[in-house]
Amino acid sequence: MRILSIALMVALTGCSVANEPERDKVTVTYDEARIKKAADTTKRTAEEIGTGVVNVTKGTAEVIKREVGDVDVDVKVTRKPTEPEVEPGR
Repeated sequence: MRILSIALMVALTGCSVANEPERDKVTVTYDEARIKKAADTTKRTAEEIGTGVVNVTKGTAEVIKREVGDVDVDVKVTRKPTEPEVEPGR
């Protein structure tokens, strides 16, 4: 659904709308060059955002490793047997 929303927004970016209320007419034209330019800009922006997220994640991981170091964690999970539920009045 998100991809469809983005695609519609890119398509609308390449759209020109001319409104002529006196003639009761609305004209919509699509400019393929504008649509392609908008798609390229969207792609470049998404790549920049992705790169930024990766850099922040790497930096955060390095800070955590410096602060915490290597930690071994042992986890033991046990479960007590449960008694069947009894309805009140029975």
